[in-house]
This record gives sequence, C-alpha cells and structure tokens, in this order.
Amino acid sequence: MGRWQPNARGRLEQAALELYGERGFEQTTVAEIAKRAGLTERTFFRHFADKREVLFAGGVMLEDLLVRAIADAPDSTTPIEATIAALEGAGALLQERRERSRQRQAVIDANAELRERELIKLATLASALAGALRRRGVTDLAASLTAEAGIAIFKVAFERWIKETNEKELPQIIRESLDELKAVTAGK
Repeated sequence: MGRWQPNARGRLEQAALELYGERGFEQTTVAEIAKRAGLTERTFFRHFADKREVLFAGGVMLEDLLVRAIADAPDSTTPIEATIAALEGAGALLQERRERSRQRQAVIDANAELRERELIKLATLASALAGALRRRGVTDLAASLTAEAGIAIFKVAFERWIKETNEKELPQIIRESLDELKAVTAGK
C-alpha cells in the first residue's frame, strides 16, 4: 500500500468519486475506495468519518469562509451585497474544481439520502450567513431573508455552472443570478 505517498485525502476523494460514478454510491464500500486510492481502510477513516463525508467534508471550511467574508465586508456594504460577495469568494475557490463538482453533484442527484444531506448543508450555511449578518447589526428578519435569498442564488448559480458547457466562471453566474432576482422582484 502506498501510505507514504502524498495527498492521501485527495486520492481518496478521487477514488470515491470514480467508484460512485461507476458503481453507484450505495454499492461502493470504503474498502474499495481505499484500495482504488492505494491506501488502507484505516487511512480512509483518518480522513473521513464515513463514505458520505467524502462528498461533504468541505462544509465547515466553506461556512467559515462565508462568515469571515461577511464579517470583513466594509460597514457601508448592504446585507445582500456582503452576502453575494461572500458567495462569489466561495465560487472563486470552487472554480478550480468544476469537474469534481460535476462528479460530486451527479452522485448526490442519484441518491435521495445524499440530496437530503445537501439540503441540510445548505440550510446550515443559510443559518451561518444569517448569524453573520445579525452580528453586523442587520435585523433578524432582514438577516434571515438575505441569507435564504443568498443561498437560493448560490444554488441556482451552482446548478447552471455545472450544467453549462460554456466556461463562464461561477462568481459571474452568481452575480447574474442576483441581477435576475433583482429584476424579478422589481417586476421586470
């Protein structure tokens, strides 16, 4: 086994995505993932609690990034602009992982349990965004509405980004989605 080779976590992620795509999430075992990555099951469990975590492991990092970006936004920034700027920053990080994002989403879309987990993750992100906005002095209602709208914008933009064949960047699609929402709410 190649335990001494670098990037064990990345190799496990790649092996899992390949196997999930080939065999399906339910039919893939941790042992098969570890074997494909050239590692042991023990090494797998040092990096991930279970095989679902391969798909959701970055959630805490993403939440921290979004909350920090809202906290660091200039005081004059509106709540929606602070939220969108935070989401655009996250989108810029995902930009480098477009193909992995496509593979990941295909696995999630094919499994009801994983779709539910993804919705829980998005709800958690919305709650974290709302909390960050409240700490900036935004009222409870405005913080909740802004955070939920931001997550809806991100979700729609992300879906467009992984499905479109053109090479628009995710932050650009997030901004376009915000503009579209503004147009819809203005009655245009």
